[in-house]
Amino acid sequence: MNAQDNTAPCSKQGSWASLRRATSERQLVSITFESTSVTSFEDFNLPQPLLTVLRDQGMTSPFPIQSATLPDALAGRDVLGRAQTGSGKTLAFGLALLGRLGGGKARSKRPRALVLVPTRELAMQVADALTPLARSMNLWCRTVVGGMAFSRQADALNRGVDLLIATPGRLSDHVRQGTCVLSDVNFVALDEADQMADMGFLPQVREILDLTPPGGQRLLFSATLDGDVKKLVDRYLTDPVEHSVAPATASVDTMDHYVLQVSHQDKQAIITEIGAREGRTIMFVRTKHHVDRLAERLRARGVGAGALHGGKTQSQRNRVLADFKDGHTPVLVATDVAARGIHVDDVSLVLHVDPAADHKDYLHRAGRTARAGASGTVVTLVTHDQRRTVRRMTERAGVRAESTVVRPGDGELARITGAREPSGVPVVERRREPQPRRGGDRQGGRARGFGGHRQGGFREGGARPPRRDGRGPSRRTRD
Repeated sequence: MNAQDNTAPCSKQGSWASLRRATSERQLVSITFESTSVTSFEDFNLPQPLLTVLRDQGMTSPFPIQSATLPDALAGRDVLGRAQTGSGKTLAFGLALLGRLGGGKARSKRPRALVLVPTRELAMQVADALTPLARSMNLWCRTVVGGMAFSRQADALNRGVDLLIATPGRLSDHVRQGTCVLSDVNFVALDEADQMADMGFLPQVREILDLTPPGGQRLLFSATLDGDVKKLVDRYLTDPVEHSVAPATASVDTMDHYVLQVSHQDKQAIITEIGAREGRTIMFVRTKHHVDRLAERLRARGVGAGALHGGKTQSQRNRVLADFKDGHTPVLVATDVAARGIHVDDVSLVLHVDPAADHKDYLHRAGRTARAGASGTVVTLVTHDQRRTVRRMTERAGVRAESTVVRPGDGELARITGAREPSGVPVVERRREPQPRRGGDRQGGRARGFGGHRQGGFREGGARPPRRDGRGPSRRTRD
């Protein structure tokens, strides 16, 4: 990776090397948040434009993680937030970053604040949440992820970006190509750091952080704090304040967990009946081929189902997720990697068609339901030979799952899942999905080194952003 300009001012002197020598002297101030007197965003020292957008969107009362972390984050302290998916983390770090950025202006190729996330889907959802807020402050918010046109991202960076939301792989490409310089990034938020560790991205994350000013503010959010994530905290956060809204397994308590014992010959019929239930359902399987095959079988029996996996182009993934979010497609069939970072409210049931590989994957899958304090149901289908393995896995996950034998049409199956007989009328897909282009994005898989990511991908939809000098869109460049 190219060496970068370190001319940006920073509030603390020294380098990462000197800061690392002081790691053993740091003290982690731990605060477990239980209650707060903060009942309104108006109680925070937030700029008025941000408060106006929040009010217009109907958001007046902060979630616990926001109440806990925002005072310290807005005061400029490094923060470690321990909270589950769906707890309101995006606004917790987003409001802090935007409030701290103020009315400054980014230089060409030099973003001022950075949000690192593990997946493309999560990056896009963070951007959806923060872009209206950034716009109210006359700040520019852009995403840099795989599966989108590299040249368009480079063009946006060249114009100047205040808040950059990125996945580690694609950002490393831009840094290596010289289209992004990190020397002005004095505010960094790491979202779902535990997932970045699980997906193998931490070497890239460390290299990225090493290129940012060592005195900058760091906000790190993770459901767990162990192993590599703890090392990341020790190395890059200075005197961090830890806020934990609840124990790491808190969201498990708002879910009902079941293990349904099924025979091989009954399994497909049971899956179809569960798919025909009312409400949003996410079904997890292990392979891309199984995702496509199961979605096709469900549609053939009258169940609207979308398929999501790493073999899809970004535009295909966007369409599948949009159909799932707007309720047109009630069932989403996905692999583990493809579903990481999917944040959709009102998912009332998660179905493990194929049992999770381990207890961590089980909890990540289960976390797609019971978001923001809501309740949800998590069901695992097991055949006779899988029962012992699944029992050990749920025990390691800290889950007490009710186990029962079910057959198609059983009243117990309907009670637990809401299963019902499908219509049998084939569902025609609303949009025809083109086949993925050869050599497409690899961001959804394991991380590569800084020089190992492909730069291919597909063009972003929508018009090009206007130039900052007001002269309208710039000339297109070739990918």
